Amino acid sequence: MQGKKLLIVGDGEFAAIAFEYFTHDAGREVVGFAVERAYLKKSELFGLPVIALEDVESRFAPARHDAFVAITYTQLNRVRARLCGIVKAKGYALTSYISSKAFVWRNAVIGENCFIFEMNVVQYGARIANDVVLWSGNHIGHQAVVGEHCFLSSHVVVSGYCHIGESCFLGVNSTLGDRVKVGRDTIIGAGAVVLKNVGDRQVMRGNPAVHAGIDSFRVFGVKVES
Repeated sequence: MQGKKLLIVGDGEFAAIAFEYFTHDAGREVVGFAVERAYLKKSELFGLPVIALEDVESRFAPARHDAFVAITYTQLNRVRARLCGIVKAKGYALTSYISSKAFVWRNAVIGENCFIFEMNVVQYGARIANDVVLWSGNHIGHQAVVGEHCFLSSHVVVSGYCHIGESCFLGVNSTLGDRVKVGRDTIIGAGAVVLKNVGDRQVMRGNPAVHAGIDSFRVFGVKVES
């Protein structure tokens, strides 16, 4: 909710960016930062407290504060996804940021804990699921779907009716042709042009894009899930 104060989870570069954008573009009051105790290395950031996530409810009551998890694509987005689950279990509502300089059509759907930078275009009927980062300058075509926990770096083109599965990473200047389906946990390399459907856990590169012969979990250091 806009009236609530905001807690940012994380204290790295993305957390600093989130503080800047939420404060100076969205008009939100950020009151502090939280990280897991094992990673607590500093006591403040921008003059605000950095506290252990394990104790955060005692300092910032969920009823009076929203949260945003500011983690990038570490372990193929799994760290951010895991922290979103922890924060929601504590009772916080996860908020999203949409830049005032982004264009989002009126019936596009944006989920929770999304961060949409400047110069993004999200067209008619597009759906951006929960916990998605759209870095600057992307195009999400009409009726396209971006699944949960994805990270799209800058100047990515997602054409109309595409469907991107969960936990994918799309590199700078990559392109998906019309109606392309991308499986979950897939990496689309920088500059890759994908014109055919792609399965799960693929690493795609080149123009036209081909499978690089390596598992995406290996690239991002993800342990195989049982």
